[in-house]
Amino acid sequence: MPLVEHTSLPAFEKLRQRGEKVLTLKQALHQDIRELHVGLLNMMPDAALIATEIQFMRLVGSCNQIVQFYVHPFTVEGLERSEESQDYINHYYNSFDEIKAMGLDALIVTGANVSNPSLDQEPFWEPLKEVVAWAGENVTSVLCSCLATHALVKQLYHIDREPMAAKLWGVYPHRIVHQEHPLLRDINTRFDVPHSRFNAIYKEPLERAGLTILIESDVAGVHMAVSPDQFSMVFFQGHPEYDTNSLLKEYKREVCRYKFGERDDYPPLPEAYFCDDAIAITEHYRLTLLDALEQGTEPPAFPEAHLEPLLDNTWRDTAKSIVNNWLGLVYEKTNFERQRSQNRSA
Repeated sequence: MPLVEHTSLPAFEKLRQRGEKVLTLKQALHQDIRELHVGLLNMMPDAALIATEIQFMRLVGSCNQIVQFYVHPFTVEGLERSEESQDYINHYYNSFDEIKAMGLDALIVTGANVSNPSLDQEPFWEPLKEVVAWAGENVTSVLCSCLATHALVKQLYHIDREPMAAKLWGVYPHRIVHQEHPLLRDINTRFDVPHSRFNAIYKEPLERAGLTILIESDVAGVHMAVSPDQFSMVFFQGHPEYDTNSLLKEYKREVCRYKFGERDDYPPLPEAYFCDDAIAITEHYRLTLLDALEQGTEPPAFPEAHLEPLLDNTWRDTAKSIVNNWLGLVYEKTNFERQRSQNRSA
């Protein structure tokens, strides 16, 4: 069932324009269908704030459970914001106090940019701990993406992420480890997942802490794991929420950083992401840009419009299936608890 446009958040109309089904609040109130309230703790930097919001809301809205989904975005203190982004948050996002007062059935926690050697030195560390502690007592399940996984694994299981020799950046093949797990019901046994990170949480310390690895890759390592109780915490190390062009935009950003002297080396291509024709376009642009910089002439524009039609998405269907299974289990568990509570009151 679809998302419900219960606030004036612009993401609802943007999703509708992309062909997603979004109910107005009036339409929703005319249907006798159970509601699920999903929190979205969005910690992404300004440049990705709204895109990440839309990506996760699309995944929730693609769920085929007979449920109306109310998504409640909020954030935490300690994240650097421009005045424009802070105004947007103030206008469209809930405060954490409001979230606690209304309650949630499920919670999604996004990644974030960091600037300190250790995650517990980040200004958002303590506010995030407060959210996690509250969710542990009040939310059926929490789903974490990338940096959020690294932060919560450290908070809950005292496992530190480890820096890798080079950035893991691209689209990598993955396989299911535990086909019988209900979160993996009816999904492909092999599929791709995008990754973009400099650090990793490895399999061995996770398993020693009692977590179960559900999805992994020979190249990218662990992608999906669950807490020892198999459901209250769901961890993604990759980015199944990414749009088809998300890695393209990251690559463009890094090329522009090189062009303006903000990085010394020309960025490598994301692995297994561009087809041969796209690789030829990026190589031609690289040579043209280097020549322009050497000659002191005007650098050419990045060929984004030529590259985007050449991109493939090999992960979204699997991501939708996993999130659908996750929300279906949230619904089952919350419905069971409601029924048990009603029986006790009878």
